[in-house]
Amino acid sequence: MPQDMIRYDILAQEALRGVIRKVLGEVAKAGLPGNHHFFVTFLTGAPGVRISTRLHEKYPEQMTIVLQHQFWDLQVTDMLFEVGLSFGDVPERLVVPFSAIRGFYDPSVNFELEFDVEVEETVGDNDQGITSIAPVPQTDKPKLATPSAKPKPPVKTVKKPAKAGEKPEAGTEESGDKSTASVVSLDSFRKKK
Repeated sequence: MPQDMIRYDILAQEALRGVIRKVLGEVAKAGLPGNHHFFVTFLTGAPGVRISTRLHEKYPEQMTIVLQHQFWDLQVTDMLFEVGLSFGDVPERLVVPFSAIRGFYDPSVNFELEFDVEVEETVGDNDQGITSIAPVPQTDKPKLATPSAKPKPPVKTVKKPAKAGEKPEAGTEESGDKSTASVVSLDSFRKKK
């Protein structure tokens, strides 16, 4: 198979992150319309993410926030969004770059975007842990929700993705529930020469 020098997978993910940027920007200006509300899942250790030490200790890898009734001061830029939320009656300010987002879900219309991002770690004598995140190379586009999709509960932890060249362990899933859908490559439908 020829190598994708243009990297359509990355371009598609960036375009879909633009959807999130646009939606949150509109909500920042006019508020949530109708019954719309959002579940946003992001990597807590990604570069540019700013959350309190208390939240980082509770959610060391990723966390899901809900933007519905009690959020304030939503600000959106080209690279990130900032929002005020309350966790256990303690007000917090979160800063989340769009590149750190793993999932976006609006249950009012059953719309979902999922992004495959992996944490790149430094190697060497000064290993300080996470340095950046990058899209996982993939041949399929990010999933959009279907009308039969069920709302997903907030995810609290995530397993490390398989390293390049390794196959993921059989039977491991992040959410713990069994998925009935399967991904089929378009190559399986192409005529063999």
